[in-house]
Amino acid sequence: MSMVLFASVVRVRDGLPLSASTDYEQDKELQETKRLLKGLSKKLSQFPDRCTLKTGPYNVNFTSSLGVGYLMVCTGNYPNVLAFCFLDELQKEFIVTYDTKRINSAMRPYSFIEFDTFIQKTKQRYNNPRSLSTKINLADMQTEIKLRPPYQLSPEDLRAINGFSVHTPSKYKGIAPTQMLEPVTLPGIVSCVLSVLCGGLNLLRGVHAIESILQNDDEDFNYVIAFFLGTAACLYQCYLFAYFSVWRNSKSFLAFALICLSNMYLYELRNIWQILFHVAVGAFMTLQIRLRQPLGKAPDYNV
Repeated sequence: MSMVLFASVVRVRDGLPLSASTDYEQDKELQETKRLLKGLSKKLSQFPDRCTLKTGPYNVNFTSSLGVGYLMVCTGNYPNVLAFCFLDELQKEFIVTYDTKRINSAMRPYSFIEFDTFIQKTKQRYNNPRSLSTKINLADMQTEIKLRPPYQLSPEDLRAINGFSVHTPSKYKGIAPTQMLEPVTLPGIVSCVLSVLCGGLNLLRGVHAIESILQNDDEDFNYVIAFFLGTAACLYQCYLFAYFSVWRNSKSFLAFALICLSNMYLYELRNIWQILFHVAVGAFMTLQIRLRQPLGKAPDYNV
């Protein structure tokens, strides 16, 4: 029998559980899946805003929006469109019921346990699909899932991040290329152009440095490496701005750090204004990457 078994609401920033459905199920595999869900809830910021994972006889589905994550466990044969409609209803009701300030200031686990009443009622409705009266919403969700399928997590991905073990192997489906980012803004375009310009300048100076080495053996080859590393970092930031990637914000920060280090090493070949220009462009690009989040996901200001 296909059904929703468990659902919870967590804060994306730190995985703090805000509410959850009451569950008396003692099935061993289900309890193990719920433990997986608990650990996964602490890493939601590393994933796109809509994901799914098959683990043994169960499916784990979750969405995140405005700093709050909505997770569920259902049987493996439960329709995906119903699962994400269920999560969508939880999201809409939770946002209307609790304001962002109250959510962010919550200190204790299950501070909004009274929301369990709505979770239980919604779970009962979705466990009896014939009683659902939201056929239009179901059709809309079906279309959205076809256009933007959920990010398919693999056991290898979870083990690499959390050390979890799950039952059945699977492969990624519909990862970064299907994860849509927010529309490009004018500051984002400007930052990309400036970043490409800095990369081009670094590449040109690197080529000239190679020519100097060929003509003069006393030249330091490390300058060439520094120029090319600066080029690679600038272009990689442009890539991160254009496409979704797991750990995207952390990668952009590391690229910015590489830009700073390479310019520090080149202080003898550049004046202070040139160094400040390259560092400022790198910082501006890093900010634009962090601001351009996946659709439906609030900006994450924590590295």
